[in-house]
Amino acid sequence: MHALPHAVGVCPCLYLKNRRQPTPMRETNPSGFDMYLSDRSPLPLNYNPLLIMKQETRKEYQNQLLRATNLTISSMRFWRSLQADLLEPEIYHLNAKKTDTENFRKLLRVIPQGAATYGAYTFKAFPLDMSQYNRLFGVSRIPGKGKDTLVQHKKSSHILVLRSGNLYSLDVLDENGNIEQPNIIYGRLEAILRMDKLSGDSRTPVGALTSINRDDWAEIRQYLANNVCEENKRLLEREVDAALFCLCLDASDDPMYSEENFVSLLKHLLAGEGKNRWFDKSISLIVSADGTAAINFEHSWGDGVAVLRYFNEIYEDSIRNPFANPGIVSVSSDTTKHVRPIEIKTDQLIAAAIEKALTNNKNLMDKLNIDMIKCTKINKELCKSHSISPDAVMQLSFQLAYKRAFNNYVSTYESCSTAAFRHGRTESVRPCTMSTKQVCESLLKTEGRQPDFNEIYSSVKLCSQVHNKLTREAAMGQGFDRHLFALRHQAIVHGKQLPGIYTSEAYAKMNHNVISTSTLSSNALLAGSFGPVVHDGLGIAYSIQNDHCGAIVSSYENQCNGKEFVDSLGMSFDDLFQILKRGQKKIR
Repeated sequence: MHALPHAVGVCPCLYLKNRRQPTPMRETNPSGFDMYLSDRSPLPLNYNPLLIMKQETRKEYQNQLLRATNLTISSMRFWRSLQADLLEPEIYHLNAKKTDTENFRKLLRVIPQGAATYGAYTFKAFPLDMSQYNRLFGVSRIPGKGKDTLVQHKKSSHILVLRSGNLYSLDVLDENGNIEQPNIIYGRLEAILRMDKLSGDSRTPVGALTSINRDDWAEIRQYLANNVCEENKRLLEREVDAALFCLCLDASDDPMYSEENFVSLLKHLLAGEGKNRWFDKSISLIVSADGTAAINFEHSWGDGVAVLRYFNEIYEDSIRNPFANPGIVSVSSDTTKHVRPIEIKTDQLIAAAIEKALTNNKNLMDKLNIDMIKCTKINKELCKSHSISPDAVMQLSFQLAYKRAFNNYVSTYESCSTAAFRHGRTESVRPCTMSTKQVCESLLKTEGRQPDFNEIYSSVKLCSQVHNKLTREAAMGQGFDRHLFALRHQAIVHGKQLPGIYTSEAYAKMNHNVISTSTLSSNALLAGSFGPVVHDGLGIAYSIQNDHCGAIVSSYENQCNGKEFVDSLGMSFDDLFQILKRGQKKIR
């Protein structure tokens, strides 16, 4: 049989720099990751975000086994593209009309590879750092007392599969290192579903322990590996940690997609009870019983830019080029060798810890509220017709909504990628400014009477200019949050006394991000969500498209009222629509 084509997202003219072959297992813990790895908070809600894919366009492919097979194959093809240095680089285009084109790529084909980057610079096309991409696969966050570590296995040939809380190791590469044929992978996944019918739900779903406090999990994992059973250590390290990624096949009694049930589905995929998850894996691909697919990812190793690229590529590849099709005849004769149940031994202490974790997770999810809004009045087309930043309008809407609902201005966080720099992660954009305050005050003081639309329109334009400036500064390393963090970190490392700013009330307020926001634009994305970063905060996953905008807002019960905020956000959208509409008449 012919091996499957390896690569997706390939650009024949641009290549990543060749990398030295790694050892089979190594720790990968750059010092910049300390902020994440030292935090003892549980991963669900606090760190692991969620991305849900759009439904399959063809109903016959919206099947759990078919979709899981195709997404697994597409994931492996993406992985092979990375290994072969064939993944098209991320590029920031200052003049996208000239450089984000096939003609530009053809031009670079004739430039020697060593000079291609400088050739791109000439046309103001800047390749971005892609070092995070190497950690998409084969990475696990290992709990440790006081600080976790990231361990990477780059020569693995299997994935971790969870079903009903049971763990399985499934080979996805053949003995020659090629991606297994679709009917073989399909047959192996089918075998897991058959095993599940025989064994039923796991009485001790060990994966739930990855959802608890990191110090507690570190202690329990060490006990599991060293005290309960010697084989546990090998299973955890070689079958779980070493897996290329995690595939979670949810059961029919878990929430599935429907408009009426969407909030329940979001909460389940974001964190849920955690019995069919292994939150420590860099990537968890979740496929519900109805074929709904999602990505839940551990955040310490990388950011949304790398995950979104992977997310987009496997969605497009599985939709346009599915290798498993309806009527596929599975091959299951070799499943005994290539599908291995991971039977981690437990005792009463471990069983009690699992039960406690499941109970705590359920209680926490009961307290988590998710509210949603979609608005067709505010959209990219409207904003661009006024030369106003769509993102600035969304951020202004959040400030106006919070002020109207709670009569206050609070610390607000928006993430900005610093991939323009080597090993760049993120910088903070601070959208709550004197300019946004001016708009909020002007609008709210005129409630019940006609506002001065011309004056407020000018203020909105100024908000956009200020927001664009802050975003540019953050992207180019000129923000202040990471600089202050780095100075504080160095003072602590070298035993220096902290300057007074770090113990000030202002610094504490600035870092208590009541409004935490994140946006990702993708044609493959159905929805995204994450938890509030502080107990009295809001987690706002938002998007603005050509014909609509929307937000999914998470909050905790009896803390910040997410529903009141969303209701106020709807009023803010209406206000800004009227301002832009009047401004449009003025332009004409």
